[in-house]
Amino acid sequence: MRIVGLTGGIASGKSTVSNLFKSHGIPIVDADIVARDVLKRGTGGWKKVVAAFGEDILQADGEVDRPRLGQIVFSDPAKRQLLNRLLASYISSGIFWEIVKLWMKGFKVIVLDVPLLFEAKMEKWTKPIIVVWVDPETQLRRLMARDRTSEEDAGNRINAQMSLDLKRTKADIVIDNTGSLEDLNEQFRKVLYEVTKPLTWTEFGLSRQGALSALVSVIIGVLICRKISGGNGFEPS
Repeated sequence: MRIVGLTGGIASGKSTVSNLFKSHGIPIVDADIVARDVLKRGTGGWKKVVAAFGEDILQADGEVDRPRLGQIVFSDPAKRQLLNRLLASYISSGIFWEIVKLWMKGFKVIVLDVPLLFEAKMEKWTKPIIVVWVDPETQLRRLMARDRTSEEDAGNRINAQMSLDLKRTKADIVIDNTGSLEDLNEQFRKVLYEVTKPLTWTEFGLSRQGALSALVSVIIGVLICRKISGGNGFEPS
């Protein structure tokens, strides 16, 4: 199984690239969706976060007010680190089981969409790693326009993440999304070709088909050995 790592920064266009993969039939494991699930009312993650941040972060229905929580953690690095520590194990576990489900279905290539791929040390699970990059000015402008937020607030949210310039140095593939949608689609076609190449032997061995092939080979080997032993057994002297 090939697990492709996809990351970027806020307002870099990572979600657009993720949707392009999805439109070409490649399944996505979205860390943001997993994170929302682990914060649902009554879950272990919900209990820990409410205990740490108080009931002021809750909506009337008891669910976490995510924009309110975001305002708190984006403006305070210590609280942001606390939130990440509280939820890290739940998110990692959720991602793992989503990967297992797709493995059981026989998918050979999946995309792991994680905004904090490097910060969460998840890059070791993935190959290749794709970073969707834009220059800082474009990132700030797009975020302000998208969320209709102030320059200060947008800057705080961008600065809360590892810089895109640093992320691109850790990437196997960089998608430059400073241009038009047509430019992005052209780059994506090349990336799609790369990630859908035939699996290496190692990747095939980790796929469901590879595991079944190995199991069949073992069974056949055992049957052959038994047949040989049965036909050439030693008589007691």
